Amino acid sequence: MPAESRLRPRLRVPAAGAGRFAPTPSGDLHLGNLRTALLAWLFARSTGREFGIRIEDLDTDRSRPDIADRQLADLAAIGLDWDGPVVWQSQRLDRHHAAVERLTAAGLTYECYCTRKEIQQAATAPHGPMGAYPGTCRELTGAERSARRAAGRPAALRLRSAVTEFEVIDEIHGCYRGLVDDFVLRRGDGTPAYNLAVVVDDSEQGFDQVVRGDDLLPSTPRQAYLATLLGFDVPRYAHVPLVLNRDGKRLAKRDGAVTLADRLAAGETARQVAAVLTNSLGTIASTPREALDRFDPETLSHSPWIFEPSGLLRRG
Repeated sequence: MPAESRLRPRLRVPAAGAGRFAPTPSGDLHLGNLRTALLAWLFARSTGREFGIRIEDLDTDRSRPDIADRQLADLAAIGLDWDGPVVWQSQRLDRHHAAVERLTAAGLTYECYCTRKEIQQAATAPHGPMGAYPGTCRELTGAERSARRAAGRPAALRLRSAVTEFEVIDEIHGCYRGLVDDFVLRRGDGTPAYNLAVVVDDSEQGFDQVVRGDDLLPSTPRQAYLATLLGFDVPRYAHVPLVLNRDGKRLAKRDGAVTLADRLAAGETARQVAAVLTNSLGTIASTPREALDRFDPETLSHSPWIFEPSGLLRRG
């Protein structure tokens, strides 16, 4: 029996399904984050789905509970609501580790002792797709692994991928085929990697609709492929345009007055900020509830939006 088939049977997603927003609590949400959250809410509510919030706090060096509280308050302030309790990803470590164990039992993982510098140097060699892990540790012998352990090198755990590309269907971008390499499932410190955790959590929480920024589209084929290995249904994806600064770069704190707190301090109200965000979608509405009645994903612009110092957003 092939290794992959031993991971069956498939796990079922609730028929009703749900969408979600999953921020990392490393900083206050800026207007781009809030706009993506608004779109995720609109996609879910307009399709009869529930809408949930998951705090992705596995990166303990950057994650802070007080920031997560502010993020949730900002979402509520602009008029977004959610179903059920907020889930913290760090409380689901047992589920992540169980998935890694299933993959390992099926022969689909291997230890990797490469440093980041070694991977970067190997990636410059002309023997594989740009950005792909070159497979340095894929066929190490037992003696070679023991030698690396004895040298004190921490071992990450990588997926032993059987494909180099995988195709997904995106609501915005259509058919997208992207790189799949032997990506990390568990970091050297034992922390589940993002690509593993997000796949497990989305499926087991019943999130069959994933709406997020289009900067994450290149990682989606890896996640969709992993979902099939674990017997999960692949979600319906919609990677929406980001908000950029006037230089065409991703919006950041350094661009000034980009958070809800900034806009409130400048004399605006949360309702006014919500109206700016809904209008940036091409929908004339003052609140998310009003926008919901007029929301049509087919008319959503595929272009990024440019943040102006005045606080207005215009199409790029």
